[in-house]
Amino acid sequence: MDTSGEANPDLESFREQWRAEVRARLPTTQASSSSQQQPPAPPPPPPPQQQQPTLSAAELAAEHHLHPRKPPPAPAKKAAAPRQDYEDDYVQPRSFDAPNDEAAAASTSTQGEWTVKKTTKDPVTALDHYEKAVEREAAGSLGDSLKLYRKAFRMDDTVDQKYKNKYFPKSKAKPLATASPGTAGGAESAATAPSSAEQPQTMKELINSFAGLAIEPEGPPVEGMPPPPCPIASLPEELLVHIMRDVAILDVADFVRLAQVCKKFAFLVATEDRIWRRICLGDEFGFGSMHYHWQRQITWEPLTEEDLLTEFEEQMQAQEKARAEKAAELDKGAADVNDDEKTAETPDVSLLLPLTPKQRAEKHAEESRATTLVFYKTVYNSSWLRMWRLRPRIRFNGCYISTVNYIRTGQANANATTWGSPVHIVTYYRYLRFFRDGTAISLLTTAEPADVVYHLTREAMALHAGKRQAANNTALTHLPSAPMQYALKGRWRLASAADNPAAPLNEIEGDLIVETEGVGKYIYRLDLTLKSAGKMGAKNNKLVWRGFYNYDRMTDDWGEFTLKHDKPFFFSRVKSYGALGE
Repeated sequence: MDTSGEANPDLESFREQWRAEVRARLPTTQASSSSQQQPPAPPPPPPPQQQQPTLSAAELAAEHHLHPRKPPPAPAKKAAAPRQDYEDDYVQPRSFDAPNDEAAAASTSTQGEWTVKKTTKDPVTALDHYEKAVEREAAGSLGDSLKLYRKAFRMDDTVDQKYKNKYFPKSKAKPLATASPGTAGGAESAATAPSSAEQPQTMKELINSFAGLAIEPEGPPVEGMPPPPCPIASLPEELLVHIMRDVAILDVADFVRLAQVCKKFAFLVATEDRIWRRICLGDEFGFGSMHYHWQRQITWEPLTEEDLLTEFEEQMQAQEKARAEKAAELDKGAADVNDDEKTAETPDVSLLLPLTPKQRAEKHAEESRATTLVFYKTVYNSSWLRMWRLRPRIRFNGCYISTVNYIRTGQANANATTWGSPVHIVTYYRYLRFFRDGTAISLLTTAEPADVVYHLTREAMALHAGKRQAANNTALTHLPSAPMQYALKGRWRLASAADNPAAPLNEIEGDLIVETEGVGKYIYRLDLTLKSAGKMGAKNNKLVWRGFYNYDRMTDDWGEFTLKHDKPFFFSRVKSYGALGE
């Protein structure tokens, strides 16, 4: 006879409480499962008064040209202290070489497979697992990296220190060789040790020490034989500078790598200001190829007269707003204003007339060159090399990639025995590629960089044009360039004085504005800022978000997207784009 209920009343009460809790949970789970089986009801149609007539792209563009659109809302200024991105110190520039057959075969749309080149063997040791986890994390596959991290720490709990010692070793300072104080002359040697110790040379001192050196030919392969000829060692320095300038015009990276040949070349690369001036003022890689005004429409078509008139009206509105703000400040700060200041605020109407496309291009080229010369003397201490390294500029021989990871809570299974809900790690990527003519490509996809960067081209855009809206959009899904069916055309420009006439130009230098196609009647606008990341000396390899907006062309209204999970863009060089990025 079972007497457990009489012997243990506490146990019996716990069972009854557990049964009651299960009965309470059972109707909700059944209701949720039944709701999942039923298809979702379509949303109710909007009332007739809210339906807007659909206009074609030409009609929208014509209506947009009638009046200049309103400026986007200014980003909200947060009072919180800026967060320091310490992880950016360890950002290493990534490069994508030409894909081989094995990588292309392995990089088909399989999830979690990072393929620039397939690894030769599976990880064995804890350090191998940790290195593989770092590689997977850099690729954006956070789920696989977590599994590898766990396995590595189970095998060795100090594997992270071993990884840091292998790839980021600490520089050990050499101890000073001093005599002991107890020996004879110990005090004298201890006093003279700091002064006699050789201090490390700075980079500038090291480069200056190469000034009087010549190009040394290679030694003879066998002792007693004449050395091989070295014709370049007999060239005068003027011809060397001319040759190195031609190399710099073709590819700046190749020109900089000449410093690894010999000390003479290193001195010329670091100190020859004429070459760096040609690079900065040229339109191959320098600031002559930077655009501070729109050069194309969003659809990549040339600007029309209506576009130029709209730009002129927007600039006039910005100048009127700046003058009103300045007048208000003068009224508050000082009551007496000189006549010269009053006349200086009055604009010259003859200089504000709309220009023809040719006159506009010439004017913008002169303004860009004049701004570069002013910054050369004031901001960059009359150093063209310093300007090239530090002044913000767009890079064309690669693309900018933003890897976004976030955690989303899933729905618990009604038949599962666990009480918790599953957790999903969501990963997606944003790609931006800029072209020299002022156009751009924007892509939001879950495809990994190895499957996308080689197809981020105009040809792929033309191949997949309209496939997203077409009924037979599955016709080209078998191609490796299938993610490009979701790419958007756009245009880019850097911020100019017309965007904020009241602010100094050096404060808005580096702000980037990108406008892309949107869904239907909308236009997307990305406000970014050029920054630098990493301790390896790379510059202008990071794009930080300032704002993300959408513009309704029919109602002339702006809306703002929230940037809850979005991360900065980092530059990656793609060899197939070429040195000029074309």
